[in-house]
Amino acid sequence: MNSNYSAIPFKSSIELQVQKDPNNEPKQFYGEDYTDEFDEIDDFPLIAASVSGPENAGSGVPGAVFNLATSIIGAGIMALPAAMKVLGLGLGLGFFSIVVMGVLSEISIELLVRYSVLSKSASYGEVVEAALGRPMRVVSEVCIVINNAGVLVVYLIIIGDVMSGSSDHVGVFDQLFGHGAWDHRKMVVLVVLVVLLAPLCALEKIDSLSLTSAASVALAVVFVAISCVVAFIKMLDGTIKKPRMGPDFSTEAAVLDLLVVIPIMTNAYVCHFNVQPIYNELEGRSTRKMNRVGRISTVMCVVVYAGTAISGYLLFGDGTESDVLTNFDRNLGAHFSMVLNYIVRIGYVLHLVLVFPVIHFSLRQTVDALAFTKSVLDDRKKSLAMTAALLGAIYVGSTMIPNIWVAFKFTGATTGLSLGFIFPALITLRLDEHDKSLTTGEKIVSWSMLVLAVVVSVIGVTGNIYSIRNQS
Repeated sequence: MNSNYSAIPFKSSIELQVQKDPNNEPKQFYGEDYTDEFDEIDDFPLIAASVSGPENAGSGVPGAVFNLATSIIGAGIMALPAAMKVLGLGLGLGFFSIVVMGVLSEISIELLVRYSVLSKSASYGEVVEAALGRPMRVVSEVCIVINNAGVLVVYLIIIGDVMSGSSDHVGVFDQLFGHGAWDHRKMVVLVVLVVLLAPLCALEKIDSLSLTSAASVALAVVFVAISCVVAFIKMLDGTIKKPRMGPDFSTEAAVLDLLVVIPIMTNAYVCHFNVQPIYNELEGRSTRKMNRVGRISTVMCVVVYAGTAISGYLLFGDGTESDVLTNFDRNLGAHFSMVLNYIVRIGYVLHLVLVFPVIHFSLRQTVDALAFTKSVLDDRKKSLAMTAALLGAIYVGSTMIPNIWVAFKFTGATTGLSLGFIFPALITLRLDEHDKSLTTGEKIVSWSMLVLAVVVSVIGVTGNIYSIRNQS
């Protein structure tokens, strides 16, 4: 007969003893047997194999790199040339900011993965709860919802700007077919949403998006390559106007733009909400392997961002728009200029279409965690209903916000900084009180990241408030 008890010697004062079943051990956080050597936890999965399937299932490192890079390289890249216009080229402030923000973002990702493993947390909200409690988890998840919804709204704004045009720029449809019902902005965005985006957003696993993520990164690289080549050719021809070497302090509006430029750059690197889902579906997952994924993705993004920011500003100078794609409706002064314009704009619209479902994935998961005590994502009909509701709300938002600079300077100064730097730093410093594994250098970096993020956030929010007051 099966029993949970085993016999012990007759003369003992205790006759029965409960056997220890290792599979039913209570979940522990940090115990006395915990080792400070981080290398010894490198092979621990973020969540149990029984929850996520066999450990050999999922995406490899290339697929994870493409998914993470796609989470990073989105609409934020389009605002970087305008940020470079604000900072100028001469002092290297723009390039330095791009590199520093990339390095800090990668450090925060590694710390986030590290303490997600130690606290056995399967999502961003869970690791926040393990470190800071349930109320802060709710705050972090609200930040994810606002940030991701804002980013997706920006994607639709860009798609509308490029395909239908605006008051200052001509859209692709207008250039190709002339003005008519087919280039009505709201109609174009709605058709793209229903025909292209909805089927991709209906997918249940982020690993299913690995191929589309690879294609989206390739399209972003094509955009950067064309911009850099054209800018280089125009430099050789001497047809590029001399760029401004430093920040512009001549007007109040220029100073206000300077206050919000770092939050906008911060927004370009926020991908932390997708780190755990990508980790959980990583084949043979380990912190060492995920760190490699993060570093490769960061280097790729820094190169793409720097190339876009510098070449975009060199091409269009002080006329660089907040969404640089809208600048590509004019003659670039190079051979096959109009063909290149179409390739750049249509290619990047396709890139955004492929990025959209990756960001939507974490938005849907977070809304599910916030709104329901029991997940509805396991029910296919309810999951599709939630997807439809989210896409509808995002579409309405895209019709109300005027341009991407407005969206980015608010989300960058608040939710972007919170998700990318403030929460990871707080998680690290709080959980280190239990395991004492941080080195002195890591503590200094964590504190510096926290202080810098808070200061930049306060400055950015202040700049936004003054900007709104001036406009009113």
